[in-house]
Amino acid sequence: MIATSELRELLYNGGASLVGFGDISALQYGGYTSCVALAVKIPADVVYGIGLGPTRDYFEQYRALNSKLDSLAELTAQYLTRQGFRAMAQTTTAVAESSGFRTPMPHKTCATRAGLGWIGKSALLVTREYGPAVRLSSVLTDARFDCMAEPVNTSGCGSCTACTRACPGRAIQGALWDVGTPREKLVDAKACRRTARALAMERIGEKITLCGKCVEVCPYTRAYLEKENLL
Repeated sequence: MIATSELRELLYNGGASLVGFGDISALQYGGYTSCVALAVKIPADVVYGIGLGPTRDYFEQYRALNSKLDSLAELTAQYLTRQGFRAMAQTTTAVAESSGFRTPMPHKTCATRAGLGWIGKSALLVTREYGPAVRLSSVLTDARFDCMAEPVNTSGCGSCTACTRACPGRAIQGALWDVGTPREKLVDAKACRRTARALAMERIGEKITLCGKCVEVCPYTRAYLEKENLL
């Protein structure tokens, strides 16, 4: 049994913004029964700057935060293996993107199992603290933790249509998520990717899928920006 307080403190000191521990035993993936979900917030000033489209700062933050999350995931896995448990850090290099733009055990699934938030109409994880203005990673393990979160099984978006109306690719369908909702009911992934890549090329000259409009307009993101005195 692992004490979550010690590991949580280690991760927050390492730069994590949100940390959660969840039960994934019912998902039957590789013999792993638990997950550690990690989130790092995107700096508020960077989010504020993408109102008119992706920026160079936004692009650079994606790379920097991915690197930070990889370090946090590796730190977590090392901590757990030292305790005698199996642990797989789902870093950007360890987990290859499979067909259909999916990973075998998505970070978002781990995040909902670990109580960090719900899947929004944009198909992004929405947290109460930062909205979808976060980057995610996760660690799979067979360790048991002394304090496991209640999983989040339903959407908290309600009747809000901010991201649906703002999406430049009209990719967001406006449906509410619950466990078992296929991504296709929420978002047209091909339309999202096509539009985001066109915007990124137009704005910053990069061949990358990067937009951020649904992140910037989310009311939970706006509340985060307001707390940072940017609105």
